[in-house]
Amino acid sequence: MIGIPEFIVLAVTSIIAVLEPPSTIAIYLTLTKDMKESQRRRIIAKSMQISFVVLLFFALTGQFLFSIFNITIASFRIAGGILLVTVAFRMLNPRKGEYSQEELEDIAIVPLAFPLTAGPGTITTVILLASEADGLLQGSLVLVAIAVGIAVSYVGMRYASKISEFIGSEGLRVVTKLMAILVLAIAVQFVISGITEAIPQILS
Repeated sequence: MIGIPEFIVLAVTSIIAVLEPPSTIAIYLTLTKDMKESQRRRIIAKSMQISFVVLLFFALTGQFLFSIFNITIASFRIAGGILLVTVAFRMLNPRKGEYSQEELEDIAIVPLAFPLTAGPGTITTVILLASEADGLLQGSLVLVAIAVGIAVSYVGMRYASKISEFIGSEGLRVVTKLMAILVLAIAVQFVISGITEAIPQILS
C-alpha cells in the first residue's frame, strides 16, 4: 500500500506531467496574441474553471460513467485529435481585430480546456489515481493534486504576456508557425493512438 506522502507526490507529479503547462502556455500565447489583456484574463479564468470542474467530475465518477455508457479512452483520444486539427489551422491563419464574447468562450473551451488541460491523458490519469486511492484521505488528495496542477497552468498563462514581450512580435510569429505544426503533429498522434487502442475492440 502506498503511504500518504508517496501518494500525494505521485498524484501531483503525474497530473502536472500530463498537463504539460509549457505546451499549453505556448499555444495560449499564439491564440491570444492579438487580444486585450482583459480578454486574456477572462479566457484564462474560464478555461481553468472548466478544466477543474471536468477533472473533478471524472475523478469522482469517471469509472462509473465510462462503464455505463461504454465509453473508452480511445474515443476520447480520437475526439481530442480532431479538435486539435482545427486548432492548428486556426493558429496558421489567425484572425485580426475584436473577438466576440462567443469566440472568447470558444477559445477558453477548445483548445485550452479540452483537449489541452482536461484532455484524454489528464482524464485518464485522474481516473487511474482515483481508482488507486486507498480510502477517503487518499481520494481527497487526488482532488488536491488536480487543484495544484490547474494552479500551475493558471499562473503560467497569467504571466505569459511577459514571455511575449521578451521574444518580441517577430519571434512570436515564428513560434506561432512552429507550434501550429507541433499541435497538428500532436493531433495526428492522438488520432493514431486512439485508433490503435480501438482496433482490438473493433476486431473482437
